[in-house]
Amino acid sequence: MPDRRTAQEALSRLTVDVADWPQEGVTFKDITPVLADHQAFSAIITALAAAGRDDHGNVVVDKVVGMEARGFILAAPVALALGIGFVPVRKAGKLPRETHAVSYALEYGEATLEVHRDAIAAGDRVLMVDDVLATGGTVVATRQLIEACGGTATGVAVLMELGFLDPRSKTGDLPVSTLLTL
Repeated sequence: MPDRRTAQEALSRLTVDVADWPQEGVTFKDITPVLADHQAFSAIITALAAAGRDDHGNVVVDKVVGMEARGFILAAPVALALGIGFVPVRKAGKLPRETHAVSYALEYGEATLEVHRDAIAAGDRVLMVDDVLATGGTVVATRQLIEACGGTATGVAVLMELGFLDPRSKTGDLPVSTLLTL
């Protein structure tokens, strides 16, 4: 089974920086080469799933939430690795049934996220999974959605944290598991 260091090395080696995308002044972290490499992708999913287990390897969460859109790619296999359900948190207007919604600021604009009202049961322990923790706004908004459903956010697992943006000042006491801090 791959270890955390293997995942970190693969992420460092395969992630590609794209300058000025999606807008000038932003450096986009392209993880598609990571996803295309079976060994790297497997190592990363195993490392992210560790945030949903205790020190003995027991699963300690009931659901995994993935934030649109790259969070879906990571969260769904994390949920499978943990043997639990996956819940998508989507941009406004993308879910067909009754939703909870939260609007927030992100590193280069504003957004609204939604989750189906019945996607998370009261008392569910929920692990959030995304690719990058930047300003912390997406995590805070997603946590509010989980709580609106009656669940409890137990932590967030991400590939990369942009430490220079100080996202943990927004995420507060929420445990953060990150493979790389930039």
